[in-house]
Amino acid sequence: MTQTDLPLSGRVALVAGATRGCGRAIAVELARAGAFVYATGRSSRSAPSEMGRPETIEDTGDLVDAVGSGTALVVDHESSEQVAALMRRIEAEHGRLDVLVNDMFGGDRYAQFDKPLWEHDVEGGWRMMGMGVRTHLVTAHHALPLLLRSGTAEAPSLLVEMTDGTYEANREYRQGVGLFYDLVKANVGRIVVALTHELADHPVTPVLVTPGWIRSEAMLDGFGVTEERWRDALERVPGFAISESPTYVARGVAALAADRGHASLAGRSLTSRDLADSYGVTDVDGSRPDCWRLLAEHGFDSDHVDVTAYR
Repeated sequence: MTQTDLPLSGRVALVAGATRGCGRAIAVELARAGAFVYATGRSSRSAPSEMGRPETIEDTGDLVDAVGSGTALVVDHESSEQVAALMRRIEAEHGRLDVLVNDMFGGDRYAQFDKPLWEHDVEGGWRMMGMGVRTHLVTAHHALPLLLRSGTAEAPSLLVEMTDGTYEANREYRQGVGLFYDLVKANVGRIVVALTHELADHPVTPVLVTPGWIRSEAMLDGFGVTEERWRDALERVPGFAISESPTYVARGVAALAADRGHASLAGRSLTSRDLADSYGVTDVDGSRPDCWRLLAEHGFDSDHVDVTAYR
């Protein structure tokens, strides 16, 4: 298959928050499908971010280059000026933007899962809100004019808001995560609800996408395993059996972007498994984890459940 035969050939995508985890995997899969991908993040080889992680946006750029075309740029998506400059660059270089994936967060270090609001570090909470909500709003604000100009009724642009949890899961307070973390994840869903109304008569499809229990770089490090050896963690945490690689949701997002009929999904909350069922993709091991159905049926304390029926 040549580059021009690929399903996203000629399309331009921006994956904001692509330094690691799902954002990195989505950037790679969109490039593999033929899109030119702008991958952005704050963690750089020359200036690490506050995440304290070794991954850099340049590393993501190397992975994109290995499978397709794109460029990796250091951008702080809390900065309106930096995001506006990014959009001017995309328009000058390509004249269009077909796909925006907002996957910024990085606020885990400020989460205080065991603290009620009156004991929570409120400044850390506000920082989490900035990293997980302001970034999404700033980026959508500056990107939407170009997305609107690029989309048509026959081929609308796509705006994907990544979060943790479906509408249904986030409708109830998630105990044990702290008020600010709960607020961030629920707010991202609310962004999609609002944009679905605002974009109802325009050629941009807003959707909410949530992975399940992701085997991110930080998660693997926390369990002391690698992606190749992740099952070694099951002896200590049996529930980890429902986990999924970042590539799983990334394959689904790439297939969604290639679907010219995605306007019918506007406003929907889609899980990794929803995308897998719709587009026939699987995780890297050929499985199709269904983390959110497991949680809906058994709750967050589901370590005792045989997950065979959910993979």
